[in-house]
Amino acid sequence: MRYIEWLFLLVIGACGTGLANAIGYEVGFLESLPGLIVLVAISMLAVVCTKWIPLNLPIVAYCAILGLIFASPISPIRGFVISSVSAINFTAPFTIVGAYAGLAIGDQLKQFVKQGPKLLIVGLLVMTGTFLGSCLWDSGTRCC
Repeated sequence: MRYIEWLFLLVIGACGTGLANAIGYEVGFLESLPGLIVLVAISMLAVVCTKWIPLNLPIVAYCAILGLIFASPISPIRGFVISSVSAINFTAPFTIVGAYAGLAIGDQLKQFVKQGPKLLIVGLLVMTGTFLGSCLWDSGTRCC
């Protein structure tokens, strides 16, 4: 995929994240715009890194590494990055990611069915364990 296509998709994702942040968490779109621009810039740099750095890392790994570098104490733009991205609620991007996943599952449903019931059982156990673990963790922090 070309860089302009990546940028277009990242901007669409940022708009969806900003909309979810505005509706779900009552943070104005213009208030979260600097954070969205920072996230798109980091993501775009990660795309460039996957093309130019000869390591076989996924884009998500480059996003995490670049985000840590830009928010670390050694970064001169640390304050701006942290303050602008903190206006975006952490769960706001999940709305747009869930929508993308819902659209993508239509093509992948046949492959999922071919995996058999083992994958379904493992998935249910993982989700149940995650939910119960979160409940235990939450109840433990509230009573302390």
